[in-house]
Amino acid sequence: MSAAISVPPQQLLERILTLEIVRVTERAAVSAARLRGQGNKVAADQAAVDAMRRELKKMPIDGAVAIGRRVR
Repeated sequence: MSAAISVPPQQLLERILTLEIVRVTERAAVSAARLRGQGNKVAADQAAVDAMRRELKKMPIDGAVAIGRRVR
């Protein structure tokens, strides 16, 4: 049984962007997880950052994104 989710029109764009950001986070986590247990925190962090950048570039947004301590 599936339930329909109703989103008011004025919140639709926010809902879509929220789901896209969730997808970005998931991709970053999966990329970092592939390096889990190898003892290379820097490589895992870089994999997560690379995945975030790759996914964010696909989104129709314009702005500065802070990943970690730097803004690019």
